[in-house]
Amino acid sequence: MTAGTETVDTAGAPTGPDTAARAGSTRGRLVLEGIHKALGGKAVVRGIDLTMEPGEFLTLLGPSGCGKSTTLNMVAGHLLPDSGVVEVDGRDITRLPANRRAMGMVFQSYALFPHMTVAENIAFGLRMRKVGAARRRRRAAEALELVGLDGMGERYPRQLSGGQRQRTALARALIVEPDLLLLDEPFSNLDAQLRVRLREEVAALQRRVGTTTILVTHDQDEALAVSDRIAVMAEGTIHQLDAPETVYLRPATDFVAQFVGEVNVLDGIAAGASGAGHRCRIGDTHLVTGTPVGTAPGDGEAVRLYVRPEAVRVLAVPEEGRPERPPPDTDTSAAGASVDTATRPGLPGTVEATRFLGTRVRCVVATAAGRVEATLPFGSEVPTLGEEVICAWQPQHASLTARP
Repeated sequence: MTAGTETVDTAGAPTGPDTAARAGSTRGRLVLEGIHKALGGKAVVRGIDLTMEPGEFLTLLGPSGCGKSTTLNMVAGHLLPDSGVVEVDGRDITRLPANRRAMGMVFQSYALFPHMTVAENIAFGLRMRKVGAARRRRRAAEALELVGLDGMGERYPRQLSGGQRQRTALARALIVEPDLLLLDEPFSNLDAQLRVRLREEVAALQRRVGTTTILVTHDQDEALAVSDRIAVMAEGTIHQLDAPETVYLRPATDFVAQFVGEVNVLDGIAAGASGAGHRCRIGDTHLVTGTPVGTAPGDGEAVRLYVRPEAVRVLAVPEEGRPERPPPDTDTSAAGASVDTATRPGLPGTVEATRFLGTRVRCVVATAAGRVEATLPFGSEVPTLGEEVICAWQPQHASLTARP
């Protein structure tokens, strides 16, 4: 199972206080308009439109071959688009060579010069700009302090750990005070714990210095953790450009829903609006609710519902003789009941498996719509194998779209 509302204009940029106030930056507004690129006769980027405001941290997220690194390289000037415009702070730089763009780039491989000291590597961009030796040394010392490498300026790259090398590459990119900082999968060569720690450090540093930043990654957790917005890409296009919370809880397309995180995918038939959301009929007798993405589906339309495992609650079936109560957050109004008096809210099923995962328990329930997975918090009562249960969720935690 894989990764859940509104579809947004992918060219729009945020105007929230976090981005606007970050270090008060006024440089680094990026606009991409109609960017196309083919490599080896194959279209790799297809009509990218994107606007970033100064100080924003944007992540290009997608599987290998989706066009995210190609897009980043066209911003950097290492590749030229076949058509379209790249603009920074109102200036068209589409055909400007990479060495004349005010960009700082950090690569997956670090790309440090092995024969230079750490300080010399960091100051290399200033040297290319003919900055005097005394000023280079002072600025390199400041950059070393900024990334937590004080006292390491005289070491060589071979004497550093992977995290220290990546901090050196980051300092080298920032020392030239770029309009944009470009990060091309910079954490992928690090072990898991160091990767998490370093990405948090980079995000905090970016917020402190206020440099407009683009990160390219295929790591969903990484994108969700550090970004102001995420552009989810596939086959050279942006499927959704939104805040991390929106991308996760309100995926705009089937691809986004199934690529970002884990998700239960349920097919059904639209059965009208309710006060709490929009109903979806599963089989002949089961009714669940979700929140429509974009235009609400018409009654009788084939729909698909996405709900994350952590949003699913596994409820005990009422004991025999006790009145059956609907799951919480279910519409119990007369209007809701009139849809079909035989239709019951919630999705019943049988517990097929439970898996202990340390801080949580994964419960797998066989239902009329297929297997539904639920994540139970640590300390929850875990149902037994074969137990009859009801799967339920709050409508705002499930997304409903027309079936692809």
